[in-house]
Amino acid sequence: MDCYTANWNPLGDSAFYRKYELYSMDWDLKEELRDCLVAAAPYGGPIALLRNPWRKEKAASVRPVLDIYSASGMPLASLLWKSGPVVSLGWSAEEELLCVQEDGAVLVYGLHGDFRRHFSMGNEVLQNRVLDARIFHTEFGSGVAILTGAHRFTLSANVGDLKLRRMPEVPGLQSVPSCWTVLCQDRVAHILLAVGPDLYLLDHAACSAVTPPGLAPGVSSFLQMAVSFTYRHLALFTDTGYIWMGTASLKEKLCEFNCNIRAAPKQMVWCSRPRSKERAVVVAWERRLMVVGDAPESIQFVLDEDSYLVPELDGVRIFSRSTHEFLHEVPAASEEIFKIASMAPGALLLEAQKEYEKESQKADEYLREIQELGQLTQAVQQCIEAAGHEHQPDMQKSLLRAASFGKCFLDRFPPDSFVRMCQDLRVLNAIRDYHIGIPLTYSQYKQLTIQVLLDRLVLRRLYPLAIQICEYLRLPEVQGVSRILAHWACYKVQQKDVSDEDVARAINQKLGDTPGVSYSDIAARAYGCGRTELAIKLLEYEPRSGEQVPLLLKMKRSKLALSKAIESGDTDLVFTVLLHLKNELNRGDFFMTLRNQPMALSLYRQFCKHQELETLKDLYNQDDNHQELGSFHIRASYAAEERIEGRVAALQTAADAFYKAKNEFAAKATEDQMRLLRLQRRLEDELGGQFLDLSLHDTVTTLILGGHNKRAEQLARDFRIPDKRLWWLKLTALADLEDWEELEKFSKSKKSPIGYLPFVEICIKQHNKYEAKKYASRVSPEQKVKALLLVGDVAQAADVAIEHRNEAELSLVLSHCTGATDGATADKIQRARAQAQKK
Repeated sequence: MDCYTANWNPLGDSAFYRKYELYSMDWDLKEELRDCLVAAAPYGGPIALLRNPWRKEKAASVRPVLDIYSASGMPLASLLWKSGPVVSLGWSAEEELLCVQEDGAVLVYGLHGDFRRHFSMGNEVLQNRVLDARIFHTEFGSGVAILTGAHRFTLSANVGDLKLRRMPEVPGLQSVPSCWTVLCQDRVAHILLAVGPDLYLLDHAACSAVTPPGLAPGVSSFLQMAVSFTYRHLALFTDTGYIWMGTASLKEKLCEFNCNIRAAPKQMVWCSRPRSKERAVVVAWERRLMVVGDAPESIQFVLDEDSYLVPELDGVRIFSRSTHEFLHEVPAASEEIFKIASMAPGALLLEAQKEYEKESQKADEYLREIQELGQLTQAVQQCIEAAGHEHQPDMQKSLLRAASFGKCFLDRFPPDSFVRMCQDLRVLNAIRDYHIGIPLTYSQYKQLTIQVLLDRLVLRRLYPLAIQICEYLRLPEVQGVSRILAHWACYKVQQKDVSDEDVARAINQKLGDTPGVSYSDIAARAYGCGRTELAIKLLEYEPRSGEQVPLLLKMKRSKLALSKAIESGDTDLVFTVLLHLKNELNRGDFFMTLRNQPMALSLYRQFCKHQELETLKDLYNQDDNHQELGSFHIRASYAAEERIEGRVAALQTAADAFYKAKNEFAAKATEDQMRLLRLQRRLEDELGGQFLDLSLHDTVTTLILGGHNKRAEQLARDFRIPDKRLWWLKLTALADLEDWEELEKFSKSKKSPIGYLPFVEICIKQHNKYEAKKYASRVSPEQKVKALLLVGDVAQAADVAIEHRNEAELSLVLSHCTGATDGATADKIQRARAQAQKK
């Protein structure tokens, strides 16, 4: 603790920088880093080394080896490179390794060396070859910029959605630029390059010459350039040994530093902390590391080994064959607490806690001093914040103990920040472990978010640790444990050395009915790995048929998909499978499949009734279903045929089918319909008018209305229409015509089978009381009262009712006695009732 600030290096009067060791590297490199293509992912990401790249001094027959390590040097993957010469390596934001080949092809590999995909940067790049490449990150994703042999630039801002842009030509560019980089301004990727003493900025439309403001004179070329992690600042190293630092827009100069070294550096990167006003650049040569900023002095370190710099959000990672270190600006809270002779509230609180552990009275003195200044809340917050920026657990604990000690003397200090920091540090310490090898800082962790960190643990197949973190942080299952278990299951199905039964059982035992886990997604991954039987076994655990069926269809297990769809009871799902089966199988096999599934057959018939009538007929023929076949031909005779001959032929086919089905009634009815059609056609030819498609009754009625009574009677005899029905038809038709004379003749032609009350009723309906009275006298005694009432003869109706001594008739007549003229009739009925009661 006493030597805590021993590794602090001042840069000017307002900032300190420190460098501490993250790991002692576990890898056993046989070659220097300078002899390899190196790529390290930000946010404590993995390191890729392509050993023995293509160089003239190496034998062409020796194939290079691509190795992937964690940040601690633990090997993750190693593969023999069998493709073309590689120009550049880089990591995407999803931690996929992008290998840019000389022919413009970009090969994408996973963290464990598994090949993912490849894409090309275009024919022009293929023809002119690749001289240099950069992999960069923007808010849209990871991009690739290419410099071709024709000294033209091609760029894609997002390799996930590849859209190539050919940048404008640089005037006078005949050789490789001395240095170049990618800038992101206004959400658009630009290229900045140096040609001698000139700088050019390329956008999608033009090439513009730019000049850094306040640049020292005498510059004949730019040897190196660096963009900050957030693309806000730019640094330029000139051949005069000056380093110019300013905004990336090249409109403002921040500072300029003379390092007195004219040799081109190997690397130059920014080292800045979020929300810090200090700006610093780290420059690396073969054996020297220099930190420069807005100060007359610089910080210099000696490099014992060939090293590589990795810019981070809040500092720079530096790794060599033996060590992995982190260089960054000391955070403000840590500086306030630990700088020599500090009287900051956090420093006093830390001392108070130490003295309290020693049981010294000084603890009370320090605490009173903080309280008198009213800075106890600030002291607690400083200790909590400083603990987050510490790498060693012992120092974290010391600061958190001080914060816990201080908040005991505060009445209303919210505990959220303290609890959250404890949780975050426990997570960070777990992932910083040597065997995990993700050296995230607190600032990086907050920028990355816990969800992305969990994704990266899953990517490294560290499932137990990811689940422990989810449970510890109490994340919702769908976002945490369930999602991780689903990833674990997808990885499990790729283990081809384990039997399908064992894999399916292990997955089910681990997952069970965990919410948010889709067995169909896992089965889809199994199918993608060529394990169809395993996919089918996994689908048995999927409770949602809507998720099972599509994958079964994709696997060409259509019959099983049909069974699952039928079990679900979802008719839409069944229809989906049926249509798929229809396109997949030949007609005979399709019908045989349906025959074994009655529900599917029934649904398909319903579908065919509306969409495919010919297919429906084939189904009935195959099943020898003559009854339905007859009905089909009857519908077809009306729906499809327009000519009378075709309709009659269809009806004849239907009648034959009904005979085969032993449905005599339907067959006879069909034959009668054929006779009627022929007769209707003949009537149209002879009499004119519209007879086709009328029913038998309507045909008779039409004939009567047309005055063709004899034809109507003949038609009735031919089709054996009962007399009662014929009399009703003729009575209605003649009344509609108001042919009262013909109606009277008809009533006298013979005794009416329907009586004469209907004649009275139909005349009254036509508002002809005069004609109605003619028939009222002929009505049977049982209906006499009703007929008389219809024609309005209430008095006579009363006499008949009294004569019949029928109480119902008397009540009916009495209900019609409404006016003054009917008063005598009503009295007569009442007297008749009284006499009947006396008797």
